[in-house]
Amino acid sequence: HPPIGSFAMTYVHPLTAAAKRAVDLVGAAALLLLTAPLFPLIALAIRLDSPGPVLFRQLRIGRSSPERTELFEMIKFRSMRTDAEARTGAVWAGKQDPRITRVGRFLRKTRLDELPQLWNVLRGEMSLVGPRPERPGIFARLDRAIPFYAERMWGVTPGITGLAQVYQGYDETLDDVRRKLVYDHAY
Repeated sequence: HPPIGSFAMTYVHPLTAAAKRAVDLVGAAALLLLTAPLFPLIALAIRLDSPGPVLFRQLRIGRSSPERTELFEMIKFRSMRTDAEARTGAVWAGKQDPRITRVGRFLRKTRLDELPQLWNVLRGEMSLVGPRPERPGIFARLDRAIPFYAERMWGVTPGITGLAQVYQGYDETLDDVRRKLVYDHAY
């Protein structure tokens, strides 16, 4: 197959990639229009619940190949205290994680914290569906611990959701990631 963007290695046919991008653009735009009335309400709830910014930006691993990896800033509604990882660095959130705010717990349970990622989709950094992007520090640890972990992103744009998220939920352990990897590679 010919290169898509700057990635020479891909398993996705160019017509399939173009159709998927069109669906992403139309879907993200439609979802943003439909959910736009929620944005000020969510912002107000976050502001009233805890000090700090409404939006949270976090560096994530994007589409990859054996030669290079794209990095991008993923946008979410803030669901944790602003100093959540000051002492620990990058770690997974647990079920009863004390760093998660009251409003944040609701946002995470309903997945409303993910809505700003629709902007990432419009910018081409993410897709509506695909393997979930990971943080660089955690990605490096997982790649050392799990064979073929990095390959899940080769030539694939990360997604807001995917089979792994639907069937497995949030990661809390290395075994959770191992189980999700099957879904990511199937994608």
